[in-house]
Amino acid sequence: MDEKRRYPRTEISEPAYISSGGSVMHCVVANISQEGAAIDVDNPAFVPACFRLVMAKDASDVHHCRVIWTKKTRIGVMFVPPK
Repeated sequence: MDEKRRYPRTEISEPAYISSGGSVMHCVVANISQEGAAIDVDNPAFVPACFRLVMAKDASDVHHCRVIWTKKTRIGVMFVPPK
């Protein structure tokens, strides 16, 4: 399969939080790059199309995200500029 990403992803398996509209959901960042990430969640049906991804180790490490794909309990996101 051809790699379509411009930047390689780094496998990290780190806890994080999905934050949107005052609600927060736990997740695990499986891998990350300059442009996006793959995250694991309990139920992707509760993940909004756009949200903030806050890394648990450093709450100042925040990425604004848009969901690009979903496969079972893993979602792929693209980092977007904040609104």
